[in-house]
Amino acid sequence: MNWNGITVGYALTGSHCTLEEVMPQIQRFKDGGANVVPIVSSTIMTTDTRFGTSENWQKQLKDITGNDIISTIVEAEPLGPSKLLDVLVIAPCTGNTTSKLANAMTDSPVLMAAKAQMRNCRPLVLAISTNDGLGLNAANIAKLLVTKNIYFVPYGQDNPQQKPNSLVAKMNLIPEACYAALEGKQLQPMIVEYSQ
Repeated sequence: MNWNGITVGYALTGSHCTLEEVMPQIQRFKDGGANVVPIVSSTIMTTDTRFGTSENWQKQLKDITGNDIISTIVEAEPLGPSKLLDVLVIAPCTGNTTSKLANAMTDSPVLMAAKAQMRNCRPLVLAISTNDGLGLNAANIAKLLVTKNIYFVPYGQDNPQQKPNSLVAKMNLIPEACYAALEGKQLQPMIVEYSQ
């Protein structure tokens, strides 16, 4: 895919188990010629988990993108007036972020970036990763599905036997979903069989 001349906002939230899976997708944008602006929630900046340290994830983001990380609401706010981002993807997008986005809450850099993108009527792409996508968050996902300029990375049940409410996007389809969103299209099929 040719991303020359395109600025991609790449926002990450605290689905730490998914971070290793999304880093290669950020690299794909860069390899295609995109300018990638990294945006993170506070959990990415402050939390070490069994999946890696905050310092390690920050270093990877800076090394891949070559840009400073937007990590505060104050830093994210100018994305609206500047109209910097052609497309913004939140990947992984947790249930917490999904819920707040669907209910117009703006209490993190990622949500501020999303608000800025929606203000500019530009595409916002969500790669959900939530254990309650078919539980309490189903209503929030439904609200976002019918919201103008919001698109989804195709998703499915990642572990229907042990976690029947869990939904996870096919992270390897992130660039394809963003490319379609730039053309005003939802990548299809949106709901897919998830095989690990």
